[in-house]
Amino acid sequence: MSLLPSRRSRRRRSRWDTVPEDAQVLGVARTLTSATRLLDVMRLLRPEDGIAVSYTVNPGSVFADGLADYFDGLGARVLSWREATRRRFDLAVACAVHPSMRQLDAPLLVMPHGAGYNRLVTESTGEPGAPAGLSRRELMRGRRVLPAAIGVSHEEQIDRLARTCPQAVPVARLVGDYCWDRIEQSRPRRDLYRARLGVGRGRRLVVVNSTWSEHSLLGRHPDLPAKLVAALPADEFAVALVLHPNVWARHSRHRVHQRLARAMDAGLLVLPPQEGWRAALIASDWVVGDHGSTTFYSAALHRVLLLAATGLDELDPASPTAAFSRTAPRLDPDGDLLAQLLAAAEQHRPQLLQAPVDGQLAARGEAGRRLQEVMYPFLAHRNITLPADPPVPDPVPEPNPERRVGPTAFDVTGEVLPDGSVAVRRRPVLAGEAHEDHDAHDNDESRGFLAVTEQETHRLWRSSAEVMARTVIDGELAPADWLRARIDSPRASLDVAVAALAEDRCLLLLRRCGTLLEAHARRAYGDPGPRLDPLLLGAAVQVWLNARRTAADLSGGLLVRTGPRTLDVAFTWPP
Repeated sequence: MSLLPSRRSRRRRSRWDTVPEDAQVLGVARTLTSATRLLDVMRLLRPEDGIAVSYTVNPGSVFADGLADYFDGLGARVLSWREATRRRFDLAVACAVHPSMRQLDAPLLVMPHGAGYNRLVTESTGEPGAPAGLSRRELMRGRRVLPAAIGVSHEEQIDRLARTCPQAVPVARLVGDYCWDRIEQSRPRRDLYRARLGVGRGRRLVVVNSTWSEHSLLGRHPDLPAKLVAALPADEFAVALVLHPNVWARHSRHRVHQRLARAMDAGLLVLPPQEGWRAALIASDWVVGDHGSTTFYSAALHRVLLLAATGLDELDPASPTAAFSRTAPRLDPDGDLLAQLLAAAEQHRPQLLQAPVDGQLAARGEAGRRLQEVMYPFLAHRNITLPADPPVPDPVPEPNPERRVGPTAFDVTGEVLPDGSVAVRRRPVLAGEAHEDHDAHDNDESRGFLAVTEQETHRLWRSSAEVMARTVIDGELAPADWLRARIDSPRASLDVAVAALAEDRCLLLLRRCGTLLEAHARRAYGDPGPRLDPLLLGAAVQVWLNARRTAADLSGGLLVRTGPRTLDVAFTWPP
């Protein structure tokens, strides 16, 4: 693509410019949420048209921490607010409006930084019934409307604007939702996003989404992410958390990670506040959320959805999001979480939420062009005209979740099925929780037992585990020596010890019969080679032994089932 402008400006080019930059546009951000939405919009101003883009932080928000550093990290041109207010711009664009923006010397385009205008924030609006972004206090300066244009994602927002600030209706423009258009355009990348999140075949993804405030999911149920991680079988489910950027800005990255530490140690994936949430929604199978925009977009994607908080206390009752919160299925955080997810999937009827979704997202697929049609006329005096072809939304970036080593202790249940296969369910054990002391009845196939990796540091869990596995292939001790040291330890109650030999091979030592076994995963046709998880294998063998089966019965191999996935394992008896 050429860097030269499509239309030559009559303005004399500065000798310092390598390529012409005839128009000056300013992006104005108050929070990280508005900044990320702003970046979506500003990408529609093509540099080849001779448009220069700068950014500034409109001061005063309690959620502005780290915002200037965010723009700096992107390599963007960043101006201080003082400098921005002393210069003239052809256009200023903001995805949040504030009366202080009247200090800018530029026509101002404002639009929502979420799915429409829904939240009642009286600290900003001064009006209990006016949603943020549509209030007279935000939009008016004396008798004059502050913005030159107000973007809305649906016509119904203009109807509500007519009630809250009728003077602003003439400058309202239906621009759609470019964030949604990018999500929609990215659907074909679902498998890519799932792979980046570690969700392969047979494993399903639950995304937990919380907006900010005391009425949010995290505000009402702060332990729900950890509860979900502990309640869902780790071989069948992954759990990822999306927090509103305001949560990070208000409470700091350090404190957020401290609060989530137990859940992250047990396998919780945490999406950073800047990006990744859209890819996670596309990759998801279930979404557990609240009244935030992320949950609303998941409904538009027809994901299985459960609300753990409705936020009705802070929503405009006339908004589609309020209707959505009143209609969407609920999750009981104190109930059986796995059963509720499975029941919600069985009863999933996306059409039940179609009305509020349609009432919020209009002009789908047209937002990019509509935004250009609003912005480019402000640049016409620079001889810059609307591009001939409408923009194609580019796909959202791949997710880069924050994660830890993962769970090292599991509560395991299972049974030998009539066909001789073993069904296993492993649930992570959270730090600080006591493992249930199950009665040791050898004929009880469904009883739970503790299985740990060699990386587990909790002394009680190590000493009470019935299965231990070394997951590192090249350990200090030879595999057989490590197994004997674990089984012979007087402080251990191990029945099965497993050491990884390779990605698809393990060595096992069974205490009950003193048998040493070598296991390898058998390849099916077209399978590039299954990975043999040593701890899963040890758990399956323990379930087998608890069902009064013997090591000799393993001579024909073992089918290990974790949900819909099946692992075929063969055994040999090394000399």
